[in-house]
Amino acid sequence: MNLETLWFILIGVLFTGFFFLEGFDYGVGILLPFVGKRDEERRVIINTIGPFWDGNEVWLLTAGGAMFAAFPHWYATMFSGFYLALMLMLLALIVRGVAFEFRSKDAHPCWRVAWDGCIFVGSFTPALLWGVAMANIVAGVPIDADMHYVGGFFNLLNPYALLGGLAGLGVFTLHGALFLSLRTTDVLLERAQAVARRLWLPVLVVGGATVIASYFATDIFVRLGINPGVSALAAGAAFLIGGWFIRGQRWGWAFAMTGLTIVLTVVTTFRGLYPRVLVSSLHPDWSLTIANASSSEYTLRVMSIVALIFVPIVLLYQAWNYWVFRARVSGKQALKY
Repeated sequence: MNLETLWFILIGVLFTGFFFLEGFDYGVGILLPFVGKRDEERRVIINTIGPFWDGNEVWLLTAGGAMFAAFPHWYATMFSGFYLALMLMLLALIVRGVAFEFRSKDAHPCWRVAWDGCIFVGSFTPALLWGVAMANIVAGVPIDADMHYVGGFFNLLNPYALLGGLAGLGVFTLHGALFLSLRTTDVLLERAQAVARRLWLPVLVVGGATVIASYFATDIFVRLGINPGVSALAAGAAFLIGGWFIRGQRWGWAFAMTGLTIVLTVVTTFRGLYPRVLVSSLHPDWSLTIANASSSEYTLRVMSIVALIFVPIVLLYQAWNYWVFRARVSGKQALKY
């Protein structure tokens, strides 16, 4: 395995971890105004992700940094082409982070309701836009022979990409509802479970429509065959099994299945892209690949050594953090947010 392929896989792993962890993080933020009816309940909901949300975003920062260092042409083309969408996402994440810290600074109801709304918007926006972005990456965007994005913002808002955005939004929201089912008690637990039951079928419908649309809007199934392999089939099976666990009120297993669905979907996406990193809709030869978008071999070698040292440390720290704060959160506990 060459270093370009290794770093393509590592970036895929980073995005997989990000979508799995930040998926329930976004989902909890989206459900905040619906599951939490009173201020105390919303404080409990926020505290379920309080120790985790900033650590989860580190996966995105690391993935972006790895992309910049390992595949600078991929980074430059995608971030310039998706500039406005990524700026909207960045602003939403900034507002979301500020809201977590500021909502407790004043006890006035209007103050807290306003910041709770910011948490909702700051969670809803990136959850939707990430689905739009991933759909565009696999379907292709207008890239010329010089690796320049030559489209506009509205090129990214095509029907297939919007459908992918809705699918991502739905899966993340369901993932968040199941996370709340594992982290809350009493009435919040009952509401989160009710939301999960109601959401599963609509998410299945939108997700199934996205898969069908992918046959016509992308070349993934052409490249990999009608049967794209174990990962794609397992992703669908995991979601169906997750619905069965929801009906059986086995919430831990249901959460594991939605998480597995996210992981396997990202794996399938990266498998369908390889060796490309960004598909050109203008001409297949103008697509960015791991060969024409990568840094020098020396750069990749140094990055590999650094990653070998520090990535295990980060993983151990995050595992420790989740273990320490594994208990359910109730309204009787002292709450920070």
